[in-house]
Amino acid sequence: MSTILIKSTTVVNENKQFIADVLIKDGLIERIDANINAHTDEVINAQGLHLLPGLIDDQVHFREPGLTYKADIHSESRAAVAGGITSFMEMPNTVPNTLTQQLLEDKYEIASRNSLANYSFFMGASNDNLDEVLRTDTANVCGIKVFMGSSTGNMLVDNPTTLDNLFANSPMLIAVHCEDEATIKSNLNHYKQLLGENIPIGLHPKIRSAEACYLSSSLAVELAKKHNTRLHILHISTALETHLFDNTIPLKDKRITAEACVHHLWFTDADYETKGNFIKWNPAVKKESDRDAVLAAVLDGKIDVIATDHAPHTLAEKEQPYLQAPSGGPLVQHALPALLELHHHGKMSLEQIVEKTAHNVATCFQIDKRGFIREGYWADLVLVDLNKPWNVNRSNILYKCGWSPFEGTTFRSKVAYTIVSGNVAYTNGSLIEGKAGKRLNFNR
Repeated sequence: MSTILIKSTTVVNENKQFIADVLIKDGLIERIDANINAHTDEVINAQGLHLLPGLIDDQVHFREPGLTYKADIHSESRAAVAGGITSFMEMPNTVPNTLTQQLLEDKYEIASRNSLANYSFFMGASNDNLDEVLRTDTANVCGIKVFMGSSTGNMLVDNPTTLDNLFANSPMLIAVHCEDEATIKSNLNHYKQLLGENIPIGLHPKIRSAEACYLSSSLAVELAKKHNTRLHILHISTALETHLFDNTIPLKDKRITAEACVHHLWFTDADYETKGNFIKWNPAVKKESDRDAVLAAVLDGKIDVIATDHAPHTLAEKEQPYLQAPSGGPLVQHALPALLELHHHGKMSLEQIVEKTAHNVATCFQIDKRGFIREGYWADLVLVDLNKPWNVNRSNILYKCGWSPFEGTTFRSKVAYTIVSGNVAYTNGSLIEGKAGKRLNFNR
């Protein structure tokens, strides 16, 4: 492998900022020092740039296999790397659903050939595959995914006995999507009786309501406490749910952790008027007070990590009426610039962004030698220019679906370089392909 020397960069790592050189050899960070003189294959003059650990996105939907007209592992990993995300964990609601060990390994095989970023895949749970779930290898699979709310195919887990058995017997972290299905159906039927099929997008957060989220999240927490399960609740979207989590326990000792997503930190229900179905997500974007409470919980440690829930659909799908338009949107290319914009607005420090997108993800999932800028760790790194404004438009969007909810937004910061497992994979607007990312390993 090539050797790389990064010169005179401002390192942001473990709640500190300092200027240093970083030497990369055989894919690993060999040395961090004030002044390194070494003969290397490549020298990156990073004066004026900030060096962050590569982001680890613990929730993406890259649509392969079965839905590759929307996205695939190759296309979306490219977009992720261009956005400074060096590792991802992908969800099992592909087609077929990832409900057997063989289907899980099939996805790893695709990624080993086609992913520009490092990768891991969740094993999916259903009402009737507990035996398969319990065979999951804790050393090289990120976790078990449970949909406690509607999902694709056979992945809604709503049988109380199944849920109890999953939480009692899971050999590893369970990541859950929490929305109460009965509440959502009741809300939807109410609005259908009032409005028929002509329900406007603005009612999405009333149909997929805060109460639906809280009922399901509180049940998950109750089950986890009952069985001492390692629980991770995804995409918290309400002020109400933030009270379920504890910030008095060191992260490494927490049994219950939580995630916030970029869209719930950025958009509010006021944005439905202009963005429409392009910000239709499950859970829904809700009130400004919910957005602000979720950000506060991120900052005070009740919510531990930030992710994207990247879930692309085609323009044609999104342009359908509300009831037919699918939920989800593409985010991996623009998540870091959006978070850096929050930094520019005084809402998050660079150290907090690094903590929530890299350090804490590595700690939550017990990822081996990633998520920190440390000697001996894999060189997963992103160099950003905090003062290089650019506008998001369709000519520079890399998602296979070809659109972004951030279209028209001018971000003040831009990714300059992304290094994945010691290889430069992106530099100043150009992707460098040919070397696939690596499968993540876990210290469990």
